[in-house]
Amino acid sequence: MSVFDGLVGQEAVVDVLREAAAAEAAGAGMTHAWLFTGPPGSGRSVAARAFAAALQCPRGGCGECHECHTAMSGAHPDVNLVVPQGLHLRLDETREIVLTSYRAPALGRWHVTLIEDADRMEERTGNALLKALEEPPPRGVFLLCAPTPDDLLPTIRSRCRLVTLRIPPYDAVAEQLEREGVDRAVAAFAARAAQGHVGRARRLAVDDEVKRRRREVLELPGQVATVGGCFTAAANLVEATKDEAAAVTGELDEAETAAMLQAYGGEAGSRGRGSRPRGAAAAMTDLEQRQKSRATRTQRDALDRALIDLAAFYRDVLVAQLGAPVDLVNVDMQRPLAKIAEATTPESTLRRIEAILACREAVAANVAPLLAVEAMAVALHAG
Repeated sequence: MSVFDGLVGQEAVVDVLREAAAAEAAGAGMTHAWLFTGPPGSGRSVAARAFAAALQCPRGGCGECHECHTAMSGAHPDVNLVVPQGLHLRLDETREIVLTSYRAPALGRWHVTLIEDADRMEERTGNALLKALEEPPPRGVFLLCAPTPDDLLPTIRSRCRLVTLRIPPYDAVAEQLEREGVDRAVAAFAARAAQGHVGRARRLAVDDEVKRRRREVLELPGQVATVGGCFTAAANLVEATKDEAAAVTGELDEAETAAMLQAYGGEAGSRGRGSRPRGAAAAMTDLEQRQKSRATRTQRDALDRALIDLAAFYRDVLVAQLGAPVDLVNVDMQRPLAKIAEATTPESTLRRIEAILACREAVAANVAPLLAVEAMAVALHAG
């Protein structure tokens, strides 16, 4: 057993991290900043957590000791796990991260600062982190995660050792799901439908609600036959992602609000500004802003996953039109795929894929999701 067992299809990366942890244990020194990059689902944050555990473990990441378990879960006192909750990592949060990074290790050999989604730093927050990377703490290690090196400031990435992960092969993902008890046929379907995204494949394999939402997204191409249908389909898609985000963040919001009210001596069930305890107004307003930002981010992440599924659908249409000797991603949608492939041309399919990718870029650039999806749906109709 090892902390690296959760990394699927990343043998070269595992070798690099094992060697680095072993070299550090032998007194050969340690790189103070690492940048883990790779597409969504490649396991970059899993790799970073595993490496953090290996640095704390006396056996280099055995996966069984107290240090490994607490480091992987984020409960180790010398592993500061930072997961940005909103659209951006705020300046005050970054300053607190930098301040914490200079603490001496309490139990382990290193104080590890692990920042997931480090690409969500704005330039000014990146500059605040840069100061710590230029003059690193004597026993501190920074582990940053981002989709690509270009998502971070050049001055930051130039000070990091780069670890690049890839999309794992479908077979490797399916084998991992089988080891977790998933039926072979279901594992194979989930791995392909998720396009190698390990976490999404796991959810598709065990959660019927996730399967239903995917199916609804893939039915959208059949709903844009008219302009009116385009606007209806767009509204339904955006509303579905709102509901998904609310399901993810609702319980967490309630728990945070109750804890805040209790800290100020109020009642957990109180509602409205007038019922807030004295002195809690500023803290409650800040909490509400952070919760709103987290909900927006969660919705946009859900919408982006839906757009990726939609692009994969039209990719399969193009494969069918060209007779390409490659496997389909959406093997369960062969009938609607074939119907659209026969009724359209490869050129129109390429234009539709471009419209979906343009929608992803627009949403990432903070265009209102409904406007971006409506424009995409009309483009899908026009072909």
